Amino acid sequence: QVQLVESGGGLVQPGGSLRLSCAASGSVSSFSAMGWYRQAPGKQRNWVATILSAGSANYVDHVMGRFTISRDNAKNTLYLQMDSLNPEDTAVYYCNALKYPFEYWGQGTQVTVSS
Repeated sequence: QVQLVESGGGLVQPGGSLRLSCAASGSVSSFSAMGWYRQAPGKQRNWVATILSAGSANYVDHVMGRFTISRDNAKNTLYLQMDSLNPEDTAVYYCNALKYPFEYWGQGTQVTVSS
């Protein structure tokens, strides 16, 4: 059973930065893809970024250039570096991992961008 545990959320002012971490109980290199999703209050969960096992990354348009997804295979950890944060980035952020045919989710970490 794979467990994903997010951390690093919190309250930050507009223009600030946060780095989210997602610690996996298994080897992150064994996942075909890992990613981040977010869910704002009253809205559906939306995709933010994905990193494939080969290392390539993709982002939703409105975070491109501000967010960076990365993976440390030695630490079995996925990261999301978030810069130039704005209030619209406020959400619960979830880590996701795919190992066919299974999909795993973390419990989420709250990110609040407010002055």
